[in-house]
Amino acid sequence: MRAVLGIDTSCYTTSAALVTPEGELLASCRRLLTVEEGERGLQQSQGLFQHVRNLPQMIAGVMEAAPEAEICAVCASTRPRPAEESYMPVFRAGESQARAAAALLRAPFYPVSHQEGHIRAALVDSGIDEAQPFLALHLSGGTTELLLDRDGELTLLGGSLDLHAGQLVDRTGVRMGLGFPAGPALERLARQGTAQGRIGVSIKGMSCNLAGAENKTARWLEQGELTREDIACEVFDFLGRTILRMIEAACAETCCRQALLAGGVASSGLLKDMMLRRARKRGLPCRLCFARPELSGDNAVGVALLGARAYQRKQTD
Repeated sequence: MRAVLGIDTSCYTTSAALVTPEGELLASCRRLLTVEEGERGLQQSQGLFQHVRNLPQMIAGVMEAAPEAEICAVCASTRPRPAEESYMPVFRAGESQARAAAALLRAPFYPVSHQEGHIRAALVDSGIDEAQPFLALHLSGGTTELLLDRDGELTLLGGSLDLHAGQLVDRTGVRMGLGFPAGPALERLARQGTAQGRIGVSIKGMSCNLAGAENKTARWLEQGELTREDIACEVFDFLGRTILRMIEAACAETCCRQALLAGGVASSGLLKDMMLRRARKRGLPCRLCFARPELSGDNAVGVALLGARAYQRKQTD
């Protein structure tokens, strides 16, 4: 059975996946990188070292899960975004091992970007009509961007002008003494609180500012003005209102009527519920589609699927 191996080494996750050339998922393994208690992230050198240590186990894991697979192509994320200036050292770990594997197997190697992999994985079972243009929101600890996807070509429309959505979640959570990444724990707190829209939304065209929200939550925590539960709920409520405003602006600009939300922040069930309720209330002229939770955060499934598509095109040519 032929299979395409996908590898992704992002800022906080090592992952590998196997898919058939036709796009059937065979296996997926991923491991979060270790962050010291109280820290808000990793240096690139620390992440690179952990990827080098983790990759053999991730690749062995997917090969053991699909023992009859014969690798016909290898694909890896080699940069954060599909742009010339886009670069992060952590992606060199996956790229180097993927290129070496492809050479040893005499198989083709296909480079893609981490962002393209995110969006491709998020499309699985999302309900998006890929024949039509759609908006793509990439919401994570390292990226908060609004893109237009037209036949797989991404155009940047807007995004955060300062802090990223995942950074707001993680920094708020770490201040509360939660582990990093703080998303799941902060969401559990938020489900016990209530939000009253105390954080104002700052939108400029199709871009936003999020840093003011971090300053406000820090002050609330220092002064004890709100409970931790209510602060957590305010953070998710703020993000939901901000993202919807960006989508509304993009709908007016592009006439798109469907939007895909991807990235670790978008995997939040609470954020999804908040956004869907508010979208119905506001009469948003755009259908919101969310990735499967396990395919929303960092993973190599989308990378492998992009490799499978490239391999199929080569065979057709």
